[in-house]
Amino acid sequence: MVRTGSASVAAGPTLAVVAREAGVSVPTASKVVNGREDVAPETRRRVTEALDRLGYVRRPRFDASKPPGLVDLVVHSLETSWSGAVLHGVEEAAHDAGLEVVVSAALTRSRGGGPDRGWLDKIIARGSSGVLFNLAELTTSQYSWLEQHRIPFVMIDPVLEPPPGVVSVGAANWQGGVSATEHLLALGHERVAVIAGHRRKVCSNARVAGYRSALAAAGVRGRPEYQRHAGFDEAVARDRMLELLDLPEPPTAVFVCSDRMALGVYEALAERGLSVPDDMSVVGFDDLPESRWVSPPLTTVRQPLSEMSATALRLLVRMMDGKRPEGTRTELSTRLVERASTAPPATARPRTLVPEQPEGARRR
Repeated sequence: MVRTGSASVAAGPTLAVVAREAGVSVPTASKVVNGREDVAPETRRRVTEALDRLGYVRRPRFDASKPPGLVDLVVHSLETSWSGAVLHGVEEAAHDAGLEVVVSAALTRSRGGGPDRGWLDKIIARGSSGVLFNLAELTTSQYSWLEQHRIPFVMIDPVLEPPPGVVSVGAANWQGGVSATEHLLALGHERVAVIAGHRRKVCSNARVAGYRSALAAAGVRGRPEYQRHAGFDEAVARDRMLELLDLPEPPTAVFVCSDRMALGVYEALAERGLSVPDDMSVVGFDDLPESRWVSPPLTTVRQPLSEMSATALRLLVRMMDGKRPEGTRTELSTRLVERASTAPPATARPRTLVPEQPEGARRR
């Protein structure tokens, strides 16, 4: 044991031990620990795996007693309009708080399946005072790392249910699923399908639960064959829609649990020569810009991405000031945005009768 004042902590491995375990020099191990870029990928992998195996813990470089000036935003990808909405909300709230934001697009696991700590090391190297994680799937090791370094953090729409005590911000996904399904039922649809995201993801499960609750409340039997999962992937959603169309009794409407997947549904319907909403009503979820660009514009459930992100930043600022939120989960409301992709089922719409023309006129 090593004593610091009156407190006792277990002595962790030295950097020399980590370097020996990884088969590298101490200066090379130090470069990895400090987030330097001039290290070969394979070398970085060996060092980070050794760090995790040995439980190496460094002292944070930033002084928590100083006014915060820098926060990190770690996102899964920067290639989607979803990320753009998140960035917009964080940037505006950070500007109001007088903070600078560093954005990292990082996967949370390495190619070998172990935790990827490269971006965690950089947080310390930069002296960030807090972190926002968007759509992140953190490991137990990474949660422990953040706690050990006493770095405040907030999850924005976490992939999995976070551990007890972890602060997160999300949308009212269950209510959104209810609203989407109730809208289709009110139009007269009884054969309503759902194309969900990942089976493990918290938000996807909540949206499907809302769908099922709305069907049950309306006395409509839920059909297992009408429930499909596409992992929030546009191409897979297209395939799932084609499977639904091949059923002996296909649905007349579909609730798609993301706008991106709804684009795949549109593609599948077009391939079969079917139109929206005449042959199939479609409701999405998110209200991304794509939902307004498609033809016809997509009826969807709006989740306030920018507002969620701004709320998360404000909670993080309070935590950096040493104040804990009253609750660990903050949910912002969703609402249905009606556009042109939904209509009553074809069997419920009055037929437009075309006056019969004289036989001579038909020949012409």
